[in-house]
Amino acid sequence: MTNVGNASLRVLGKDEDLDERLDAELTAYNRHQTGADDEADLSVRVTGADGELVAGLTGWSWGDCAGINMLWVHRDHRGEGWGGRLLAAAEEEARRRGCTQISVASFSFQAPDFYRRHGYLDTGRREGIPGGHVDHHFWKSLVNDSAAAVRLVALVELGEAAVEAGQRYEDRVLALLPRHGGRLERRLRTGDEGTEVHLIRFDTRAGYEAFLADPERVALRAELGDAAPHTRVLEVQEV
Repeated sequence: MTNVGNASLRVLGKDEDLDERLDAELTAYNRHQTGADDEADLSVRVTGADGELVAGLTGWSWGDCAGINMLWVHRDHRGEGWGGRLLAAAEEEARRRGCTQISVASFSFQAPDFYRRHGYLDTGRREGIPGGHVDHHFWKSLVNDSAAAVRLVALVELGEAAVEAGQRYEDRVLALLPRHGGRLERRLRTGDEGTEVHLIRFDTRAGYEAFLADPERVALRAELGDAAPHTRVLEVQEV
């Protein structure tokens, strides 16, 4: 235990009282910041004729978002399609609750390819999981067909004499993405601040094309004239 003034700091194991208090405090804060106060649990259960658990899924919904916490199928019933049925049931319930998107994480030794086959898109990964494994993060639209999504890598070269102006332009242009079903997944910048790399996803190609033609975007670029960043865009997919 460490004393700091009139307070003490202790490192413990499981602390149910602390879990309950932090959950209440953060839930209140999250509701205040987002205006969404409809957090709810979500579960799907498959039970055999003998009453034993065949498969199950747990998750949540909040505002227009849904998420999967755990999905499990008994080893004796794998290969029978229960995983896909669990996903479909959870996604349908999430839509019924007004959700437009759903997310999940899966270790590399679990089922990342399973989620990809069901239309989930990679949004990030964490290396260094015990045993040399990876934690994969996925997202799926519950409104649009994920197979129609367009993923881009933009290499943005900012003019040497207009780095700050170029960065401000990118700030404003990237803020237009959501109106066209676009999302900025990553924004990286070199140490000299002269080059940026953007990882962008659009729900549909029509959204991407609408973004390119957006009058506000066109006007912003025209304002910069010759000082506008030079951008090379590559369309990519997971391998």
